[in-house]
Amino acid sequence: MSVDPLTATFSALADPTRRAILARLSTGEATVGELAEPFDISLPAVSRHLKVLEGAGLISRGREAQWRPCRLQPEPLKELDGWLARYRAFWEGGFDKMEAYLADLVKGSADAQ
Repeated sequence: MSVDPLTATFSALADPTRRAILARLSTGEATVGELAEPFDISLPAVSRHLKVLEGAGLISRGREAQWRPCRLQPEPLKELDGWLARYRAFWEGGFDKMEAYLADLVKGSADAQ
């Protein structure tokens, strides 16, 4: 059974450790050891997180001599942003309506005094 890319991206991003790894990779490539440093988990656990991120297409791993640097791959995040953009107008419109409602409440309160 194949999982669609958007579902794989959401699933990978559901874990806070994986989100932290992506945040670190947004500053540049890193080795597994460097990615593991801030976490109190084993290297095999970090490797499992990296496998999930790689499976979702969010990172790639290269090979340079004995190093296997990890790199952020932005395409799945761009697809996610495109999907979210469809709802952004709805959210922003909802906030604009709520702001107008609150302004009316404040104005009505001031007029009553």
